[in-house]
Amino acid sequence: MKSLRTTTLLIALLLGGLISVQAESPEAIFQARLMPIFNSPNPSSCVQCHLSSVDLKDYILPSSDQTFASLREQGLVDVDKPASSKILELIQMGYKDQDKGAKMVHEKMRKAEYTAFSSWIKACSEDPRLRTLTVASSKKAGPSHPDEVIRHARKSRVVDAFVRQVWSHRMRCFPCHTPHEIDDDNPKHKNARKNMKKMEERHGIRFTSRLRLFRETPEKTMQHWIETSMDPEPDRLPLINLKNPTDSLLVVKPSSKIPPKKEDGTLEKPSHVHPVSHMGGLKMHKDDFSYKSIIAWIEDYARVVNGEYTSVEDLPQDNWYPSKHVVFLKEAPDSWAQLARVQVFVHPWNASANDWEEEPIAFTQGSVTPRKAVAGTLFLLRSPNYENTLDWSSDDPTLKPGKYLLKTYIDTGNKIATNPTIMLDQSDFAGSIEIQAHWNKGFPKAERHSLSLLKR
Repeated sequence: MKSLRTTTLLIALLLGGLISVQAESPEAIFQARLMPIFNSPNPSSCVQCHLSSVDLKDYILPSSDQTFASLREQGLVDVDKPASSKILELIQMGYKDQDKGAKMVHEKMRKAEYTAFSSWIKACSEDPRLRTLTVASSKKAGPSHPDEVIRHARKSRVVDAFVRQVWSHRMRCFPCHTPHEIDDDNPKHKNARKNMKKMEERHGIRFTSRLRLFRETPEKTMQHWIETSMDPEPDRLPLINLKNPTDSLLVVKPSSKIPPKKEDGTLEKPSHVHPVSHMGGLKMHKDDFSYKSIIAWIEDYARVVNGEYTSVEDLPQDNWYPSKHVVFLKEAPDSWAQLARVQVFVHPWNASANDWEEEPIAFTQGSVTPRKAVAGTLFLLRSPNYENTLDWSSDDPTLKPGKYLLKTYIDTGNKIATNPTIMLDQSDFAGSIEIQAHWNKGFPKAERHSLSLLKR
């Protein structure tokens, strides 16, 4: 409540509701309009588009002269066309946000900030002294983080990663948590419709509504999860656990078994705290590609909102793109223990170099089954080397048929148990297989090959 009052007061100050700027000098406008932004304990409207790493107050120095000189030297101010200054364009970026709710929430603050900066820039640009004033070498207005870190913290980038790494796995939760995906015209969804109707009749619409984990769009789903996780119920783990991503209900639930039976043979109520149980049973193994992908997104999101990224070197590659290609490898060596975690990397053949590409174009992860098989759906790995190889804007990027090398790595040191998002290295290399791949889609048409052909 205090934060809301502070924000309201700040908006009033910036719009001139409580302070009337008598002198239109740059310094007077700066003190009356910009310093309230600089001194405010609350974040600026930048939070509408950025989850961290940047705030409008970053562009303000304690001195009006030095602030203007710094912004001008960085090209953020146009002294000849003040109204076209880059800093004003950045403030207005919120108007391009597709999230109408966020746009409405931040509209007043954004308008106040724009009014404050535009009036100050106009006054400064009319002062001949300020048009040529140089900035002290030690002073620079702007965020302390590199542009790459700032872009990584943009909400649109986080949503894009969410679509690729989480939303793409939503059908594992069909239909209980994704009822909007039921297609009344699809005969394959007949049982799903029937089961959801029975569940509603038995438990009520309030119960089935609560089960609706996924919303109609990725944006609405992610926002719902974030809001729910901010204040979790006492008897529930948070959906997204920022302190301990692997303890997020989002991954703990589907990797848990059904509740134990009571003495009368009926099931106990599912638990949302440890020991967690899931009425839908085991939908995801801790060793598979989906678990790895979702944990990777949660960890990245947590680091973004906690402001833990400070350099380009800190950033993850963020280059996983889901596909419908499945690799099924049978006849694993006897030395591969049951449930041992295995990673498979796909390397294309480079005809011009007459050699295999050093960088993989895809990977998957799975565990050794009792029948000595390993299977997984591929994530395609986007990189500059493969930028023109696939249509990355497509919802379904597809590998071309041809000659490929499957490199396998086995986790004998339980590295993945400690760090679910880790990629195994050469010390874990188990061998490779040359294949001629068709790259059809779906498990029935998986690329099936024998691990007996492994070569070191």
